[in-house]
Amino acid sequence: MKSPAPAQARIYEAAVRLFADRGTTHASVTELAQAAGLARGTIYNNVENPDSLFDEVAAALGDEMHARILQSFRATDDPALRLTRGMRFFVRRAHEEPHWGRFIVRFAFTASTMRSLLAGPPARDLRDGVAAGRYRIRPEQAPSVLAFVGSTTLAAMWLVLNGEKTWREAGSDAAELTLCAIGVAPEEARALASTDLPPLPEPADASLVDDA
Repeated sequence: MKSPAPAQARIYEAAVRLFADRGTTHASVTELAQAAGLARGTIYNNVENPDSLFDEVAAALGDEMHARILQSFRATDDPALRLTRGMRFFVRRAHEEPHWGRFIVRFAFTASTMRSLLAGPPARDLRDGVAAGRYRIRPEQAPSVLAFVGSTTLAAMWLVLNGEKTWREAGSDAAELTLCAIGVAPEEARALASTDLPPLPEPADASLVDDA
């Protein structure tokens, strides 16, 4: 999937704000036009079916975040470091883009198209970590661990969005506790979770998610 055209990107951004603020998965064409600052005709020209816009936007968000995280991992081989950085990227982005963060927190576990958002790179890094002996979990526990990673990341994002913790505190705590839970030594878990977090690469070709 390529990056959306400028008008479509504005519609997606407006939809994210509306969905996140209202906790709903539907917005009328008039509401979208007003929120995006576009004419109704532009909405119809860029959205094939307004009734399926939520699924379309959710899938686009997932593809984009997967691709950006994978780009950031090109020089990082350690699956434990990749896992911690992936979690912290989500938490930091919730701080930088609150509407994006609220959308993820509200809908990550309630829409099938959002479940892949936290199951792509983390699933691969979990498999790699088990194969490398970095984690002490049984293979059949992988789905439970992925649910734990996703839930912990979402909880950290919630803490940031509600002003309970800074993104650095919440992200590092979530990553450290996760690594400890899956068998990484506490001292190493703390060190990995507190390393400097590089910038999240700008959006590129979302087909990179096929590498997950």
